[in-house]
Amino acid sequence: MKINDLTSSAFGALGANKSRSLLTMLGIIIGVGSVVLMTAVGASMEDLILSQISSIGANSMVVFPGQQEGPQGSVQAGYDSLTYDDIDALKKLSTVKFIAPATFLEVPSATFGREEASPRVIGTVPYYFKNREMPVAKGRILEDADLDSARNVVVIGSDIADELFRNVDALNKRIKMGDRSYTVVGVLEPIGTQFFQNADEFVYIPLTTAKSQSGQKYVNVITMQTVSDADLAFADVKSLLRIRHNIDNPEDDDTKDDFLVRSSAQANDILGAVSLGLTMFITTIASISLIVGGIGIMNIMLVAVTERTREIGLRKALGARRRDILWQFIFEAVALTLTGGIIGLILGISMASLIAAIINKFLDSYTLEFSIPAMFIALLMALLTGLIFGIYPAKKASELSPMSALRYE
Repeated sequence: MKINDLTSSAFGALGANKSRSLLTMLGIIIGVGSVVLMTAVGASMEDLILSQISSIGANSMVVFPGQQEGPQGSVQAGYDSLTYDDIDALKKLSTVKFIAPATFLEVPSATFGREEASPRVIGTVPYYFKNREMPVAKGRILEDADLDSARNVVVIGSDIADELFRNVDALNKRIKMGDRSYTVVGVLEPIGTQFFQNADEFVYIPLTTAKSQSGQKYVNVITMQTVSDADLAFADVKSLLRIRHNIDNPEDDDTKDDFLVRSSAQANDILGAVSLGLTMFITTIASISLIVGGIGIMNIMLVAVTERTREIGLRKALGARRRDILWQFIFEAVALTLTGGIIGLILGISMASLIAAIINKFLDSYTLEFSIPAMFIALLMALLTGLIFGIYPAKKASELSPMSALRYE
């Protein structure tokens, strides 16, 4: 039989009983759809997380006050463990540089004339902008002279500039936060999200100014960069802080510390482990769905062989060879799985697009990414499922005796 005859015969058999064909394809549809959906969401989330990690620099390291809850767990807040003396000690390490402490201030609002915004205020030092890779669009960043004199100056994010100043140049204008007025010395370039926070809503004042205003003796976070070996710097920072805080922790159990150290390299390792787990999860779902779908296809093809016994006998009596019958039923099984694979592909793309539209309402930086190789592999798996599970029914059909088949009732 020619390929076009096999194809028309296969799809004709599928169309003869649409409901049964659709139910038979359900396992294939779920398998392929799951692969497309999960790989799209996984790739999109991986790109999002990588963009958040890269936004703070490849050699960055951050120290938080607090205690980790369980292995790789969250940070328990409420600890005042990082002091200014800790910062002075960290500056003496040869494995880190650009030490930049930061403290957070509670400010109800910022006003300029009749305009009002709700910024997040950070008191910090010039190195903070370097560590977080925040370029300035207008003016300048904070300088050492601002810290030395505890000046009332501020560098503002792009969103705050838009809210307070509209089309007015913000430089050298004075904004009021709390009971103090600050002179705007710089406006940052739009940054977007950094670790899932809108960095454009922050404003930055000198650390000494924040300290004099709040009287706070502790810092909320310390950023820095590694000099060369990230692992060595990571170990040095943890060892130094444990010595300073009198923490006996020879087994390196993070849950015993009153601080938490995180690096961009460590975040990449965690992301790699998550991606591996997601890939295994997707493979398991797809395998189970395709096996179930394959068993269903084999079952329905065996039923089809029984139902079409007289047809098979008639074809053989008219000269059809054994291999013609074999290929006819294999093509039907492959057509069934391939059609299910295409439906699953469309369904997976549609679901991934819907999820992306929902996420984008809350997270602008989420970008939908489809894995073309994953789509191709999913369709190939569906095709192979039809081929493998269709061989036995096709072989059984091809081995029927013409005389017995014609006498079948």
